[in-house]
Amino acid sequence: MREQILTNLKMYFESKVNMHRTNIQVMLENPRAIPEHTDFNEAIELELAKMAEWMDKLEALASVISTAG
Repeated sequence: MREQILTNLKMYFESKVNMHRTNIQVMLENPRAIPEHTDFNEAIELELAKMAEWMDKLEALASVISTAG
């Protein structure tokens, strides 16, 4: 059960990182895709911040796995 929980968390965090990465790619490739955003730099910065949050969680999880294993 432990391994399944850790695997689920890792996959969830990775999917969140990928979701924000995709949002950034969409904004860069098609800036008109999100018309309510007039400041694309700010919008991308927000996506990067969210992405960094999930990457930090992935790093923390890796630390927990390495010390608990």
